[in-house]
Amino acid sequence: MNWYDFAVQFADLQWDRTAGNSRKNTSKALTATTVALLRTPPTGFRPVDVRTALREFAFNTKRRQEAPPEVLTILRWVERNTLSMAAWEDPAKVDGVLRAFDVRLDGTRAAASSVKRNRRVLNVAMEHAVKRKVLRTNPLPKGRGTAPKTSSAVDKRAILNTGQAARLLGWVRGRTRGGPRLHAFFALLYYTGPRPEEAVAMRVRDIRLPAPDVADQWCELLFHTAQPEVGKNWTDNGAIHEERGLKGRAADDTRVVPGHPSLTRILREHIKDEKLKPSDLLFQGEKGELLAGSVIRRAWRSARVTVLTPDEFASPLGKRVYDLRHTRLTKWLNDGIPPAQVAEWAGNSVPILLAIYARCVSGQLSELKKRMEAGEDLPELPDVG
Repeated sequence: MNWYDFAVQFADLQWDRTAGNSRKNTSKALTATTVALLRTPPTGFRPVDVRTALREFAFNTKRRQEAPPEVLTILRWVERNTLSMAAWEDPAKVDGVLRAFDVRLDGTRAAASSVKRNRRVLNVAMEHAVKRKVLRTNPLPKGRGTAPKTSSAVDKRAILNTGQAARLLGWVRGRTRGGPRLHAFFALLYYTGPRPEEAVAMRVRDIRLPAPDVADQWCELLFHTAQPEVGKNWTDNGAIHEERGLKGRAADDTRVVPGHPSLTRILREHIKDEKLKPSDLLFQGEKGELLAGSVIRRAWRSARVTVLTPDEFASPLGKRVYDLRHTRLTKWLNDGIPPAQVAEWAGNSVPILLAIYARCVSGQLSELKKRMEAGEDLPELPDVG
């Protein structure tokens, strides 16, 4: 068996077991590996065309039968020119594949997270080869130091302060096209910290708003579904988004998060202005469809370009829409809300929450010093002279 045939079989095996993003990541890792295991570089095709054929068709179970003639020609050439599985017995070949993960197409160094993800996919493939008795042992190196180090901690420079968040959201609200609608979406991210794919999946009935004449104007938000954007080529039904449960939770798990009175006012106005029914999506595109990630990212980038200084725009400050979630969770921790409660609202475990946000907790040093001073004085000892 050559590597290409094995990789195609492995991609098919993983297809029904994994979600859209995992399918895409599997294809990317197998593509990089296959290119590294070619006997000779392609001469009759452009390298980018070879990679595209592999990534978008060879290792895509759904699209392989739809490959156009020019792609089939490339894939037949790849199949003839790929090394056999015996190549994994050669440590030099293994090192060559792993080095290929370290470099992007333009020659620059790949992100550590990308390298680690590719190695993880390849390791699963090697374990499958051992199970199928195609290989005797897993040839990938094991142990500390064999993969690049990655950090899950949030960059403090990405966190927005209250004034910056207010200016960015204010600019979005005044945007000519869909401004109020997008403002409500970003406000929900800022005040309650969900993942963006959880926010776009919300229905009006998932919001519990108090009556206008009630003194306590805090609202409640119920999160139970996510709609990550994975691309129509990687979902079973051809939709751009893939509906699934909350990240890292059981399929029917839910969580309830309190919403600040300011968010209550924003959502109440949003539902009224958009004339939304309880079963409607809370945040919609212009034609009533799911709010597109491209629209969200474009609006947020325009806000940063307009509101931030050139230095701030070039920095990590609020660079991603996801940084609104990071900002809220950091603020909760800095406000002294217990980590267990923040983790519950965020949909994380306490260890993961602290690993991600511990470096961003600030403003509590004075109180902590007082606590430490209270118990640090040594007792007076009798004079033994």
